Amino acid sequence: MKSAYELAMDRLAKSDPGANKPLTAEKKALLAEIDRVYTGKLAEREIFLKKQLDEAWAARNAEEVDKVKKQLVNERVRIEEEREAEKDGVRRRK
Repeated sequence: MKSAYELAMDRLAKSDPGANKPLTAEKKALLAEIDRVYTGKLAEREIFLKKQLDEAWAARNAEEVDKVKKQLVNERVRIEEEREAEKDGVRRRK
């Protein structure tokens, strides 16, 4: 008897037979480069926003602190989504 997870994985494998194909060295290099670039972008945004957060804390401005924290979370999510979209594009290339 297969578990629900195993059944779902079987259906997924049938729907996308090329998904289990190993990556070429060129694609692995492109994926690593994408990770490097987006890690840098994320670090740059975090440094900038953490500076703003520190300034808001120093000014004891609770509204600004909340605003910057939300912006930091949103930036992380946006950059991660961009990274994954670009990596998916590389994986789907023939």
